[in-house]
Amino acid sequence: MHTYSFEKLEVWQLARKMVVSIYKLTALFPPEEKFGMISQMRRASVSICSNIAEGSGRKTAKDQAAFYNTSYSSLLELLNQLIIAVDLGWLPAEQLIQIRREIEILSNKLNSLRNSRLQ
Repeated sequence: MHTYSFEKLEVWQLARKMVVSIYKLTALFPPEEKFGMISQMRRASVSICSNIAEGSGRKTAKDQAAFYNTSYSSLLELLNQLIIAVDLGWLPAEQLIQIRREIEILSNKLNSLRNSRLQ
């Protein structure tokens, strides 16, 4: 079976793991948030991963960088939502600290990938 270039990217692999983490975490949120915060956080996490994959298929470096930029923006959106989840008492602050470490690693790798396409 063919392996696509994005599947080889460590940044995509980390983003994919984050999707799984976010789905598991949001499964513990209040059920009335199914179409609110749960949906928004899941979509943001999938967007990170999907934009890395889609960007890798673009022909020009500028197009690739645009998708990696969108991925980075979705990562920041997700961080914002996680902070709000702590404020609402749905997520322990200690868990946010762990997720923030993962987000920091992912954001650094995304920035490196985006910047490599802009040079």
